Amino acid sequence: MTVISVIAIMGTSINLYSRVLRPSRPPFRSSPGHECPPDLEKLANEIVLKCEGLPLALVSIGGMLSLREKSAVEWKCVHDQLSWELEHNRSFGHLRNILNLSFNYLPRNLKNCFLYCCLFPEDHLLARRKLIRLWIAEGFIEERGASTLEEVAESYLIELIRRSMLQLVKTNYFGRVKRCRMHDTLRELAISLCMKENFGLMHGDNKILKVETTARRLSVIRSSNYEIRFNANLRQLRTFLSFDSMLLSSLLSSILLNCRYLTVLDLKGMPIEALPDTIGGLFNLRYLGLQKTKVKSLPKSIEKLHNLETSDLFNSQMQHLPDGIVELKKLRHLFALEVQDQTFSSLRSMSGINLPKGIINLKDLQTLQALEANADVVKELENLTQLRSFRILHVKESYSADLCASLLKMPLLYHLSIQVNDENEFLQLEHLNPPPPQLQKLYLKGRLKENIFASPLFQISGKNFHTLYLWWSRLHNVPLPSISHLSNLTKLYLNRAYDGQRLAFLAGWFPKLKCLLLAKLPYLIQVEMEEGTMVKMESITLMHMEQLVEIPKGIEHLTFLEYLHCEGLSADFGGLVKELNKIWHFTCYVKP
Repeated sequence: MTVISVIAIMGTSINLYSRVLRPSRPPFRSSPGHECPPDLEKLANEIVLKCEGLPLALVSIGGMLSLREKSAVEWKCVHDQLSWELEHNRSFGHLRNILNLSFNYLPRNLKNCFLYCCLFPEDHLLARRKLIRLWIAEGFIEERGASTLEEVAESYLIELIRRSMLQLVKTNYFGRVKRCRMHDTLRELAISLCMKENFGLMHGDNKILKVETTARRLSVIRSSNYEIRFNANLRQLRTFLSFDSMLLSSLLSSILLNCRYLTVLDLKGMPIEALPDTIGGLFNLRYLGLQKTKVKSLPKSIEKLHNLETSDLFNSQMQHLPDGIVELKKLRHLFALEVQDQTFSSLRSMSGINLPKGIINLKDLQTLQALEANADVVKELENLTQLRSFRILHVKESYSADLCASLLKMPLLYHLSIQVNDENEFLQLEHLNPPPPQLQKLYLKGRLKENIFASPLFQISGKNFHTLYLWWSRLHNVPLPSISHLSNLTKLYLNRAYDGQRLAFLAGWFPKLKCLLLAKLPYLIQVEMEEGTMVKMESITLMHMEQLVEIPKGIEHLTFLEYLHCEGLSADFGGLVKELNKIWHFTCYVKP
């Protein structure tokens, strides 16, 4: 009897176990039929019995064993250490001892990454991108060959999930981790280890707290009805994370006064309107988070933060950055996008940041989201050769040639978003030849010429696209035949992209497409889906198309379809969907 079969017998979902470890890594993947080798079967059974049927313990120990050498010597070592833990640390509890062993078997570089996750609130969904940037700022990620620190950090995250130390919650449509979480019991273990090792302190009690701790990291989960008082003993603090929008803004001055060695300062959601000039004294700061604050400008002293790697100003009220920002030569990620219209009903639903001259200095910049275009800045962009993710807003037609020339100098670019200045201007991208070879996500917001799909952007790079957004394109010719060769697309959004009456998805088209949105196609009256088209489709959204009164013909052929969202369609369409929802194999949501 194998470990995985016992898990199934004891009622734990074998599907969950396989999902966490991934089918490509079964516990005995090198053995015939993935069966437990005979010389390990006795040890496997003894280890399983020590888990006493506890699902989390089984999954955790199974995740650890799947990554160990499949030898009797190695498994005997695990067995003996588990026995020692259970005998000598009885105060921990049976489950905690097993989880503690799993932690002890983590490589050194993964232990810090795991402990860091408990600094977030209970049941908090950990976003891959932000978590990775925080790990890098903390210095947890080691360089590995030609890989970027971000790529190495993502491999750490995947490893923690495979070891069942983190739970996979959501992947994106092309398979990458998007959200994960820490199990409550594992979080309790991590918190106790954090406090024991002075790794970090989580605070959330409704009381006055005088923080006298030698912990290097402080996370404020909840702060209503109390204030936090700092003293000089916090000079060793390296990280401050806030998860409470009610946190007193006066606290910021105390942080800047007492914590001069901060590497991470995340003030997301705090009701602050300005940063004190003293922030320039945080010479070791690598991560500055001002997401969803009311900060409108940064002080001139920001130019002193020479070690800053990430500046997250997403949905703050920032419009301009001081001239000194271009002196931050280690800056890797700059987020300054503000969403002003959550419905995205207008072309100008978002705004970006105005950068001063001199961005030529920001040679390490990998992410720039989002930049307000002007004639000078589109020329300087050619120096940002390390850019991977780039969004530029309010591009005039007259900038097109210079913009394309700059984009040609970005060989690592995989995410590109371009928005025109007004609804009547065209995106001129025919000079983008050859296009960035690694481009995978393309967002085009503005009018397109009918021959755009014959351009090198689509004919050369198109084979790599997994995400394509076409907004305000206002094409007269049906775009689908021209993009049907994009066989790797997993996500396709057509919003005001087509002014015709019919769309037909033919057999064999879009074999990997999982998510489709059709919105604000004003004259569309019919959608047809042949059998054999979009064979992996999971989610379809139809929005604000008053002329569409028929359910897409052939939608029943989409056997993997799970979700149909209908919003702003005719009353007849909505009524028909509600009736058929009773017999269809997918979930329908209708909103007037």
